[in-house]
Amino acid sequence: MKTAAAVLLLLIAGIAAPRIAGQERDEEIVANIAAGRVIIQATGEGIAFAVMEQPSESGSLPPRVISLNSTHIGVLLGAAEWQIPAGSKPLRVEQGLPQIPGTRRESEESSDLEFIGVAFLERLRELAGRLHHKIELGPEEPILQVVVIGYGPETYGPEVWLYEYRVKQEALRGDYYQTKVLRPRSTQLYPPEKGAPRTLVEIAYPAEAVAPGLLERIERNDPAVARIAGSEKKFDRVVEKIRAGKAQTANPDDAAEFLRIMVVPMAGKGRFAVGTFKVNRGFDWLLPPEEPVEKVVEDKKRPPEAPTLRRKPQP
Repeated sequence: MKTAAAVLLLLIAGIAAPRIAGQERDEEIVANIAAGRVIIQATGEGIAFAVMEQPSESGSLPPRVISLNSTHIGVLLGAAEWQIPAGSKPLRVEQGLPQIPGTRRESEESSDLEFIGVAFLERLRELAGRLHHKIELGPEEPILQVVVIGYGPETYGPEVWLYEYRVKQEALRGDYYQTKVLRPRSTQLYPPEKGAPRTLVEIAYPAEAVAPGLLERIERNDPAVARIAGSEKKFDRVVEKIRAGKAQTANPDDAAEFLRIMVVPMAGKGRFAVGTFKVNRGFDWLLPPEEPVEKVVEDKKRPPEAPTLRRKPQP
């Protein structure tokens, strides 16, 4: 069975049939797939997260981290980048998004989270609307996932949301299809329901990724986990709190360092990055990605000392 990423890479692109006889043919559009895993540990004093590439096809991309606003970042999985061969540069899904509102109040009916979902929907519709060949995605397989990590309003604390964008195709004539991106399905992954254990949040794309996640490795006492947990008492405490469903009580710095060490054996030859997000200190990289990460919309009023996702120059 082909994975979603393989289907997208092999079938999502193609030179489309002419709309009507005699008209110019549409240019070929190709979706470049970000395949990999996101791991998040939220604690009372901060959030640690890692993104790692787990290539499912030759030419796939690592998950991409973007700045959404002052209180949230996003990680893109799936069709994060589109390319028209005649064009000079790939078209990224986040390019051209409107400025996303900052922290919402608990009493507000509309929120930055709803705005984020709609903004990506409109952008994705512009790009996927050029797909006119049949694509073999199941009805529940998303073409794009956006993992939103950050802080809720006022005293709400850390939150993680998953937006999943699916497509619907209609045959207009022969093998010429109209592709429509449906409204996203949003799922709150953190905090969990009251009384549920608080543990790691992990998202993989494609969903049927073979490599085990960190939580699975911890539960089965994977040799790499056992070795790192046994190397220092602080790491052993982090692992025990995760096993006990009390990950939020771990020391945030210890949790981030444990994640930084674990991501190396987990990623293998794939690319990876590790960062932290704290209420009073903002964002910081522990292991930055290979390429700079830009804001979706540049805020001209933003003070130079404000937190940034851009890779800091080496001294």
